[in-house]
Amino acid sequence: MKKIVIFGAGNIGRSFIGQLFSRSGYEVVFVDIEQPIIEALNQRGYYNVVIKGKDEEIIRVDNVRGVLASDEEKVAEEISTADIISSCVGSSALIHVIPLVALGLKKRYQKNKDLPLDIIIAVNMRNAEEFFRKELKKAMGPDYPLERLVGLVETSIGKMVPIMTKKDREEDILQVFAEPYNTLILNKKGFKNPIPEVEGLAPKDNMKAWVDRKLFIHNLGHAAAAYIGYLHNRDFVYLYEALAVRRIWEKTEETMMQSADILMKEHPGEFTKTGLVEHIDDLLQRFENKALGDTIYRVGRDLLRKLGPEDRLAGAVKLGLKHNKDVDRIIYALTCGFYFRATDESGNMFERDKEFVERYYKKGIDHILTEVCGFDKHNERMVFGKCKKYAKEIKSQYNIEG
Repeated sequence: MKKIVIFGAGNIGRSFIGQLFSRSGYEVVFVDIEQPIIEALNQRGYYNVVIKGKDEEIIRVDNVRGVLASDEEKVAEEISTADIISSCVGSSALIHVIPLVALGLKKRYQKNKDLPLDIIIAVNMRNAEEFFRKELKKAMGPDYPLERLVGLVETSIGKMVPIMTKKDREEDILQVFAEPYNTLILNKKGFKNPIPEVEGLAPKDNMKAWVDRKLFIHNLGHAAAAYIGYLHNRDFVYLYEALAVRRIWEKTEETMMQSADILMKEHPGEFTKTGLVEHIDDLLQRFENKALGDTIYRVGRDLLRKLGPEDRLAGAVKLGLKHNKDVDRIIYALTCGFYFRATDESGNMFERDKEFVERYYKKGIDHILTEVCGFDKHNERMVFGKCKKYAKEIKSQYNIEG
């Protein structure tokens, strides 16, 4: 039996990467810091993915076990004998995964100096491959033939996995909810070994274009719906509630279409207008999936990241300015994000969103645009002017003080 080692036994690791490889006959070994989850995986040997669609389906994922990330020797041994590995942690945690990967690669090299290993980087992050390569080079040192022996495979993660309630988590520590979508777009050119025969993999030649499509259409549309929807009605909990309001749905679609126009200019020949329109229609239907129960809080939270210079909204604006395209709808959605204060089921704001309010929002629009979004006040004056105009409209329309 072939083996995949997956860093991160969270939502994407379990509901997506682990599930795909298990169903195609792989043994799945999760590496995680959460001892209760690792113990449960080892005791049970399987877990359930609950597919939330028109009809609920339960997928049993077998041949799984776990290793604690703190057991570095054991982690290194698992990597040394793996057929492929994957990192399914968030972008901020990658820096902690790479040293463990390095230990495993060194052990593998001691056993066989000609055995390449591919790493699927399952994170929505622009230039993830470059970041991983740079940090891995530091960890491995100059004598390790990284370019010959390590394939860094960038991905575009389109699967939506909602936050589970405390009740759902307590019912079964290992179960995870997900939507029916089950396609993993990944970089065909990143592999050193033959591409695994795993159902659901969709290798692409121009990976950068597909990462941008995910970030600047899917993630951008998600953010637009959450930020505009939150302002429309602070009592909305679910994304589908917001999109049931026709004007919010239309504004979200307009924002996504504006970004699609920019993408076609950035990646000529890769996408068609018809294809992107169909993609946007499909996404909006998926966003409206009531069974998924995706919350406005989950979709919009983490403003310091999602309003960041290269992320879904500010990044799309910059790309639009580069190609002299209209960006007014995107700037409007970005500005709505400045007033996002959604809370979780316990009534608590995301910690970094509190930081956003205290450190940036209270210092004004210019400070947010410069320090959070990364705009230049001298070279991108139009963005500052439109943001201030929209901010005035938003505060008046939605009775926001301060």
